[in-house]
Amino acid sequence: MDILDREDIIKEVKSKPLYAILGSGGMGVAVAKELDGQDISLIFVEMDASKAETLKEQGFDVEIGDISDYATISALDVLNIDVAFILSSDGEANLKALNHLKILKPDIYTVSRAIDQNSKDRLEAAGVDSTVLPTRAAARIIVQAVERAATLKKAHELQKVIKEMGQGKLAIVVHNNPDPDAISGAMALKEIAKSVGVESEIIYNGLIGHQENKAFVNLLDIDIARVEEYNPSQFSKLALFESAIPGTNNLLPPDAHVNIVIDHHPVGTTEVKADFIDIQPEIGASATIMTSYLKELGIKISSELATALLYGIRVDTQEFKKNATQSDLSAAAFLTPLVDHEILSQIETPSMSTETLDIMGHAIKNRQVTGSYLISNVGSVRDRDALPQAADYLLNLEGVTTTIIFGLTEDTIHLSGRSKDVRVNVGEVMREAFGEAYGGGHATSAGAQIPLGVFSGTKDKHTLMKLVEEAVVKKLFEVIGVEIEDKEKEE
Repeated sequence: MDILDREDIIKEVKSKPLYAILGSGGMGVAVAKELDGQDISLIFVEMDASKAETLKEQGFDVEIGDISDYATISALDVLNIDVAFILSSDGEANLKALNHLKILKPDIYTVSRAIDQNSKDRLEAAGVDSTVLPTRAAARIIVQAVERAATLKKAHELQKVIKEMGQGKLAIVVHNNPDPDAISGAMALKEIAKSVGVESEIIYNGLIGHQENKAFVNLLDIDIARVEEYNPSQFSKLALFESAIPGTNNLLPPDAHVNIVIDHHPVGTTEVKADFIDIQPEIGASATIMTSYLKELGIKISSELATALLYGIRVDTQEFKKNATQSDLSAAAFLTPLVDHEILSQIETPSMSTETLDIMGHAIKNRQVTGSYLISNVGSVRDRDALPQAADYLLNLEGVTTTIIFGLTEDTIHLSGRSKDVRVNVGEVMREAFGEAYGGGHATSAGAQIPLGVFSGTKDKHTLMKLVEEAVVKKLFEVIGVEIEDKEKEE
């Protein structure tokens, strides 16, 4: 080999990132195996000669020496080392090695093993970039394994309940005026039913409003049917998705026998009855629950379904800013490579309807602000999904921490609430003000649908709206604890 060839080889080696593993042991070898296949150069520093020999036999470049000794560290090509893993089981040796490295190359990226919390604190004080506590890491892995096992067990129970229905059809009922989280999760449930040879149909009552929701259904060509009432003769089993109580915000009669209930909303004190129940109020979206089922069952997720589920999670967590958990983030990360991002972009940027614009205008014009609470009556509405948009928008007003927007359809008062006040649970406010059968939700977002009852026959709409406003505002302020007199004085 001539001199030019040798120089080319040296240049090629130097062009690769150089990683050092100081104090190998089992953890060092494990890290090396994880790095296997990456385009890097790797060097070990090991004090035990027999371990060093074993590493050499495996093809690794090894230096023998004590990592706590400055002479050992300074003998390395530290200036060319990009990342140093300090992984011995001796906490003091790791701290000394870190200090030596920082003297020789202050900007070197370091990852060090910590023996205990005190060791972790000292390493961080010395400037380590990242620390690993093996006991915590192992505990986290164990907990994750248990959670995955529990999810798989639950998913198998769900499959069993569906499979036992035989050759009939499964009705998947989503709440009235369904949103992307409910629709996408129901799509996933349909796939699980398909995996055990059962046909299913997604049905709902109400309207799919909100321009994004319409675009969502149309662009993904989602098979979902609107029906006026549930016909049990058409189905062998019944699933309630993103709704837990028959007759409460869904098309079922109150005495309907439900086989499956899956939801992520708090249900209050009402007892939920079904053969299979999975209600996880700590999770940000029901689509997250279904994503974990599909993942653990190994069911192939199409691009359309992945796009729907990711959008459902993002909408219900408000882009991971509201009620988002590690489970929601993990589900989103799992789905992202499978998503059709072009369709997702089209769903997220539809045009705003004239009615939505009008409702936003009415909400601004008719707002009543008392302290940090804003309530607005937008009058008659056709697109009730414009109410949460208005509630979200008005929450940006300076000094406002809770918004409640309400409007009137032909026979129902619809309310949408939002709050960023930690002292206010807007879901509890809705439940307490209007009853568990009509209102509920989370601490930061909630809604209610109240039948007009005897007032529905009132022909004078102006009088009707005034009666509705007085009753709604009075009830809300009573529950929140605001005196009506204070409100009137502010006006």
